[in-house]
Amino acid sequence: MLTIDTLKRFRWRCRRGTRELDLLLLGFIDSGKYTLDGEEETQAFQCLLDYPDDVLLELLMRRGATRDKSIANIIDKIRAATTHRT
Repeated sequence: MLTIDTLKRFRWRCRRGTRELDLLLLGFIDSGKYTLDGEEETQAFQCLLDYPDDVLLELLMRRGATRDKSIANIIDKIRAATTHRT
């Protein structure tokens, strides 16, 4: 389980300055479906947030792909959380 400080740090890092990325990443954090299962997923999410904005947007918008399965899993979680918001 992530601490409040870690969640706050993640939320801050999800603010990217582009509307699309902000909606996707902050939507994931704020969706209530924000779950990272264990240290591996937490590290993968941190790694994903290190990607340049243009690469990150390409991945999240399905215009690019990654061979890293842990990153692909996080991308799927972000898409699922933001696609099914009510």
